[in-house]
Amino acid sequence: MKKGRIFGLMLVVILAASLIAGCSSAPKTEGTAKNDDKTFVVGLDDSFPPMGFRDDKNEIVGFDVDLAKEVGKRMGMAVVLQPINWDTKELELDSGNIDVIWNGLTITDERKTAMDFTAPYLKNDQVIVVKKDSPIKTKADLAGKNIGLQKASSAYDAFVTDPISQKTAAMNEYPENVSALSDLGIGRIDAVIVDSIVARYYIASNNADYVILDESLSPELYGVGIKKGNTALQTKIQDALNAMIADGTAAQISTKWFGEDIIYKP
Repeated sequence: MKKGRIFGLMLVVILAASLIAGCSSAPKTEGTAKNDDKTFVVGLDDSFPPMGFRDDKNEIVGFDVDLAKEVGKRMGMAVVLQPINWDTKELELDSGNIDVIWNGLTITDERKTAMDFTAPYLKNDQVIVVKKDSPIKTKADLAGKNIGLQKASSAYDAFVTDPISQKTAAMNEYPENVSALSDLGIGRIDAVIVDSIVARYYIASNNADYVILDESLSPELYGVGIKKGNTALQTKIQDALNAMIADGTAAQISTKWFGEDIIYKP
């Protein structure tokens, strides 16, 4: 009897272990890109106000979020918002974990080799933000100072290609802009290189004691990044955006977040 009971218990354990292993090996589908023409997954940095960020209810909101949802509505597709590591955004897109990158994404020649883009919908530039009482008044004054910016961002690209980067004391990379701007306030860094749209929104919404220098590093345009070769989705999104610009819906969303229509119209 003991042997029979032991064998029975062992069999139960083996079966349970098999079930657990089977469950753990099942593919996870939440937050992954889908090709059923009913949903599309938007990859974004959820700490990038006002383009995409979490409100006091921990819900993801923002200008780009509103644009994406309206585009999804017009395409008859549900939008799934998927926070990603901005440093690995190209990998997320290429692997199919997301269908698009829609979050203040600057169109660059380098990025065009990794993904396709919609036409630009917003104009931006990289600005220098300092505290109001800072001795830094011009870009040249950054020499010998500690600079903060978001890792793998267009701010990084603009800064490292500018001659002033060779004269600064240090470049501090952050996972997102809010941390850099917060460190500026407590004196850990002397200046932040950041998108002008983000800087203006942050200063206004936080009543921050910051100023934006007159000199900027580079003008740029925002677009929606789409996986290379997915022309069907690219065309659908572009058609919806074009219609929203034509009927004034895009302007209404812009006014909601920026107080005016700043939609790019070439």
